[in-house]
Amino acid sequence: MSTSLELQHTVGKTASLSGTSLHTGEKVSLRLHPATVDHGIKFKRKDLPDEPTIDARIDNLKMVERATTIGEGSIRVHTVEHVLAALSAMDVDNAIVEMDANEPPIGDGSAQPYVDLIKKAGVIAQEEARKFFDVREPMHVESKTGALLVLLPCETFRVSCTQAGPNNRFAQFLSMEITPVTFEREIAPARTFVYYEDVRPLMEKNLIKGGSLENAIVVRGEAVLSKEPLRFADEFVRHKILDIVGDLALAGRRIRGHVVAVKPGHAANAELARALAREQTRRSAMSGSHAIPIGDAGLDTGEVMKILPHRFPFLMVDRVIGFEGEYKITAVKCVTINEPFFQGHFPGHPVMPGVMQVEAMAQVASLLLFKLTKTTSRIGYFMSADGVKFRKPVFPGDTMFIHAELTRSRGERMAKTKCYCVVNDAVVSEGELMFTFLDK
Repeated sequence: MSTSLELQHTVGKTASLSGTSLHTGEKVSLRLHPATVDHGIKFKRKDLPDEPTIDARIDNLKMVERATTIGEGSIRVHTVEHVLAALSAMDVDNAIVEMDANEPPIGDGSAQPYVDLIKKAGVIAQEEARKFFDVREPMHVESKTGALLVLLPCETFRVSCTQAGPNNRFAQFLSMEITPVTFEREIAPARTFVYYEDVRPLMEKNLIKGGSLENAIVVRGEAVLSKEPLRFADEFVRHKILDIVGDLALAGRRIRGHVVAVKPGHAANAELARALAREQTRRSAMSGSHAIPIGDAGLDTGEVMKILPHRFPFLMVDRVIGFEGEYKITAVKCVTINEPFFQGHFPGHPVMPGVMQVEAMAQVASLLLFKLTKTTSRIGYFMSADGVKFRKPVFPGDTMFIHAELTRSRGERMAKTKCYCVVNDAVVSEGELMFTFLDK
């Protein structure tokens, strides 16, 4: 029986707030609605025809200059990080964020208004397990601006952050486990801030039209300009942690890991979210039970033909010798003089065409990918070949061992493999092949 923390959550009822958006200065009303399991967080533009929705996923990221903007097609939603941080940290997995403008209200520049909104709506558990990303080994991203984010294994979600402004002004550090309680008390009230020398360029780009000392802190030299005193002595680093939590929510899964961040920003945060999404895609492609008849031992010709649609003279795999772990495969092709292509390809000196070797690699890679995706209801289409090299000729009588390894995947629709063919312990051909899968 799953505990409450392991179940997905949504808000208990619809709740709303209104205010001014930071960058556009427009008045906006925001309503938070419950959503079904596996729905995720979606932003709904009620002010546009057909009321389009945008998934809060890293694939939809459009811009990270001073704020995080997501979009699909020509539709945009700006400055989503405070909303996403509050939803993520307050344990909301599924919700619809409905707005009548292209940016949420900025409020006082913190995530506190959204925490209050979520508490007003209530949070309820749903009958479906929550999806986690468990960090198994260190990951990192680094930018030319000096931002560095490292993700380490950890049983909880923790953020350790060092913030420093221009010339290392207001250098601050804080390390904290992110829970609903700690986020509401220690992180959510921290307001956005800007350095005075950065304000003019933002205004010239028509940003922060709704900005004021009521919803942002302005740092000028060693002075801090604000409508009220600092809420924390280290309020700046706390707001940076807030942004990290919000931006990483775009990865689409709850993180069990320790983020160590040095001078982070939206761009670096987004790159780490992308890395998380790529790793999760890779894991998904290699996990789960397999529908291959005889497991990892291999496949005979009949079993190969149950999976591949190819037939003589285009079936280029005699049998699969075996699978190595979850993402490698080795198969064999016995090249005989009876191959039909030898009749026209150098008949006086028969050599196996290179294109047929590529076809053999593609078929073996398809067997691996079908195994990983656990279905044979789709057909793999060969999209591209990169770095193809033919190193030695293949003759009649040769036994060609074909190796393929999954190197990259995007969901269950696209994949990239590294392949090579071996005869007498020598590589005769190699290449990187990309595939897409379509339903039959």
